[in-house]
This record gives sequence, structure tokens and C-alpha cells, in this order.
Amino acid sequence: MASNTMTVVYNQIADTYGTAFFGKNNRFDAQKKSEIKDTYNKIVKTNKESPLYKIRESEDTASFAINVKEQAEEMKNIVASLSENGEGMESVYNKKIAMSNRPDVVEAEYTGDDGDVGAGGFSIEVKQLATTQVNQGNFLRRDARDFDQGSYRFDLTTNHGSYEFKYNVNDDDTDEDVLNKIKKLINNARIGLNAELVSDDSNLRKALHIETKQTGLGDGEEFLFNIEAGSDRGSTDAMRTLGIDKITSAAENSLFVLNGQEHSSYANNFTVNNKFSVTLNGVSSPGDAATIGFKTSVDAVADNVQGLLSGYNGIINTANRFAGRQESSAKLLSEVSGIAKTFKDRFAEIGLIVNEDSSISMDRDAFINSIKDEGGDATKAFSTLNSFRDALGRQATKASIDPMSYVDKVVVEYKNPGRTFSAPYVSSIYAGMIVDRVC
Repeated sequence: MASNTMTVVYNQIADTYGTAFFGKNNRFDAQKKSEIKDTYNKIVKTNKESPLYKIRESEDTASFAINVKEQAEEMKNIVASLSENGEGMESVYNKKIAMSNRPDVVEAEYTGDDGDVGAGGFSIEVKQLATTQVNQGNFLRRDARDFDQGSYRFDLTTNHGSYEFKYNVNDDDTDEDVLNKIKKLINNARIGLNAELVSDDSNLRKALHIETKQTGLGDGEEFLFNIEAGSDRGSTDAMRTLGIDKITSAAENSLFVLNGQEHSSYANNFTVNNKFSVTLNGVSSPGDAATIGFKTSVDAVADNVQGLLSGYNGIINTANRFAGRQESSAKLLSEVSGIAKTFKDRFAEIGLIVNEDSSISMDRDAFINSIKDEGGDATKAFSTLNSFRDALGRQATKASIDPMSYVDKVVVEYKNPGRTFSAPYVSSIYAGMIVDRVC
């Protein structure tokens, strides 16, 4: 029972805060002991100087703060990837960036060591994508009443545990009301399943569609989840009416041919030789394998700079999206856009354009020409890029340490000037960005 409870709690946190905490792994999320200590010292300094405040009650407060935190963390990772070993962005010439000639079928990201001279490409033919399990019930008239008043139950078993669900039917409940009750029970349980109601062509009948988030089956597994009616007669009859105990579409593993050898995987995303993160997007035509190779040096530089711009634009978009709903979003927009305005004239010389909404776009041909030039022009271009990268890194660190500085709040009390002291203060409460209403 305890194990099942922990699974439910974990899945609920993962579903609610998945982007921030359980998203795609990034090697720059792993920190050295010295980096963790540095982050701690920055938090202590911020807390030491922070006034006591209360957050203004708003539906957007939590969403805005978490968006700021996520965008700042993403920006930090991008900057870190372009600052390895203390080198300038000209070192990107040596970075390996994977390229697929059929991205609609296969995409790949190189995750290995840039200095690995033995890292080469490969071919891959996709025969079958990994799929989820689907249980879709019977179509029932939305306004019909096929369930008697009373209490019903069913058991649902997954690879992580077994769960009992109970639901009540009132005298005035329609079939659609009953389906909605079961849908909410399953979704609120956070056990890796998604339930929704689907309509037939006439839109007069509804059915319960239950699908796993996981794909593929392990050795010896026959299903990802199984539903059985309760032992009482009423629950058995209700399940017969619902029809959700039958597998409509079974989960399957992906099948692919890698360099001439057939393989399978539980998922559509996997690692090849610990050097490539591969994502399967579609099925190949027979005999038409996709080829994974590397981009040219200038394309690699352009793509990395585009990634830097995307991180910057992400923060700008967050500030613009909440403009008018969070007064403090103007502070975020001013700080971040101010960096771009500082470089506006220098950007124009290398094909980067600062737009009216403060976002930055790239004229790829002009940019590539600027970094291909020999001598002073290329050196000047990389000097601009390095300075811009470092400025974004400092801003991202600031926003990541204290994203609450950008939300609307009421200052209750300032600390005595010159008599501040280190303490676990307000900004640290939100280090994990699980934001509560506090006023």
C-alpha cells in the first residue's frame, strides 16, 4: 500500500511539474559541488538583501513565476553549452551537431564528446513506431440512463500497482455524467493514464477512451494496464455497459534496422552508442533508410547561435505574454531587452536583427558570411557573440536565483540598512517553484 501511495504521489508531481523537474535530461543540469555552493551563496546573498513581502493574489502569479524560472534555467543551459572549458563561441566550430536527411522519420542529437574522432554517422530504417495501449469503451447515448442508482467499483492494475476505483450514480445521472465521473477518477489518480470522452459521428453518443502515456511492452508483459469489474453483480453489469475492460489497441515496441541489424525499443526515443539521442517520428518506406550525419562547421555555429537566440526570445515571449496581467513583467522585459538593445548596432553587422517586440531574428546567409570572413571581421563577430552570451548568462542566473522578484507583490517591511543578516528568507521558499497563495 505504501509503495502504491508513493507511486501516485510521484506521478502527480511529475505530471504537474514535469517540465521543470522531470523533463528531457540535459547534462548541464548536473552540477559540481563548487557550482552548488556558488548557487547557495547567491541565494543567501539575495535573501540577506530581500525585503519581507506578500504576493498579490492572482491566478497568473504561479504560472508567471514558474515560466520565468524555466526559461531562465533553459537559458543557463544554453549558455553553459556554449561556454565549456571557458572557451569562446568560436570553439563551436569544433562542436558536432547531428543531422538527419529524413527528420520526418528520424531525428538525432549528438550527445557524445566533441573530441571523439571515432564518432561517425549511421543509417536507420524504421519499420514500426512504439505505441501506447488504448481501451475504448462502448458508445452510449449522452442523455440515456443505463445505470441504476447506486455505488459501483472496478479494479485497475498497472505495472506499478493495483488500484480500486469507486463511483456513485445518482438517480438523475445520465450516461454522460457517469462517463465523466470515471474519467475524472482516472485522471486525478495520476497513474500514467489519460482518460477522455470521444464522440461518434452523430455526436449523440459518447465513449470513454483510456490511453497510457507509456509505450511498448517489456518481456513477459501482456498489457500496460488491465481493468476488471468489482465482484458484485451491479459492478459487473455496469462494466459490461461501459466496455472499458477490453483492449482496443495493444501497446507495441518500436522496430528499426540500425546499420543493417534489426532492433526494438520500448519507446520512440533511445540512445545509440551513448553518443546519439534518437527520436523516431515516422515509418520508413521499404528499403529507404534515413542517414544520420554531421552538419558543416558554419552550419553548426549558426545553429548554436540560433539556439542562443531562441533562449533569449523565450524569455521575451514570457514577458510579453504576461504583460497587462503581471505588472512586474515589465521589469523582466526591460532587463532582458536592454541587453539586446546594447548590441543592436553590432548585431546588424553580423546578420542579427533586433525586432520591434525586442525579439531577435537571424539572417542566416548574412550571419554565415560574417563568420566565414578571415581575420578581423570574424574575430569581431565572435567577440560580439561572446559578450552577448555572457550578458545573457548573468541575467539568466539572476532570474533563476530569484524569479519572485518579477511577480507582483506588496512589500511589508524593508531590512535595516547596514544591519542585514543571512537568513532563510522569502525568495528561498520558492526555490522549487511550487508556489502557494500567501495572501
